[in-house]
This record gives sequence, C-alpha cells and structure tokens, in this order.
Amino acid sequence: MALQTGQPAPQFTLVSSELKEVSLADFKGKKVVIHFFPMAFTGVCTTQLCTMRDSFGYYDGLNAQILGISVDSPFTLAKFKEENNYQFPLLSDFNKEVSTAYGAIYNEFVFGLKGVSKRAAFVIDEEQNVIYAEVLESAGDLPNFEAIAEIVK
Repeated sequence: MALQTGQPAPQFTLVSSELKEVSLADFKGKKVVIHFFPMAFTGVCTTQLCTMRDSFGYYDGLNAQILGISVDSPFTLAKFKEENNYQFPLLSDFNKEVSTAYGAIYNEFVFGLKGVSKRAAFVIDEEQNVIYAEVLESAGDLPNFEAIAEIVK
C-alpha cells in the first residue's frame, strides 16, 4: 500500500554513493523531494533524475533537499552519479526496506527481477510529513515535475 499525503514519512538511514550514511532525519526543517527509481543507467531513470539535476538550483533556492533512491548498490550509484553530474545524494536501498515502507516496490519487474523500486516521487515537509505522493505503476511514465515544483514552492 502506497504512502498517503498527511502521513508521517517513514524514517530511514541509507548508504549514499559516497559510502556515507544519510538519514531522513538529517533534513528536518527543510523540505525533502525523494525520487525512487527502478535502476541506474536505464533511459527513463536517467531522464527522471536529469530533470531534477537541471532544476536543482530551483529546489536549492527553496531550501529543499533532493534524494534519489534505488535498490542498486552504492558502487553502481556512484558511477551513475558521476556520469550524469547529479548534485544530490543517491542512496542505496539494497535491502529494499525503504522502497517497501513507502509502498514503492515491484514484486516482479522486467526479466523476472524481483524487488525493484517503482518510479515514485514524494515530498516531505519541514516536520517530516508526506505532502505529495506519486507512485507510478508503469516504469515508462515520469512523475509530474510541475506538481512537485508547485508543492515545494
């Protein structure tokens, strides 16, 4: 079951592409835009995160933190981040706990791969409550970037 707006955001601590622990609680007092994506180096995922990369200044100016999360290893994410010049942390949900907590996980993805993050976007407010939740069933779809920008503003 996907997370609904108005609920407290499930807390988490994950390892980043820099091999540092990053917790949601670290960002209390600012808005957080969380993008779950199925896999690094796939076309639509790159588009999803590149859109956030290219509007990074906008979110930075609004005191909002962007986080990208997938079930890839931190090492894969480090390469993905480097190749695409993402300015925000990419976090490894290798054990699939956070994707599951946010209701953003496929039981079965393409090629019979199990336990892959769905494409999803959440906005968490300064008090760490969910104020925007969008979980996409089709990995070919992209989140509504206009709606995300509007709610962060």
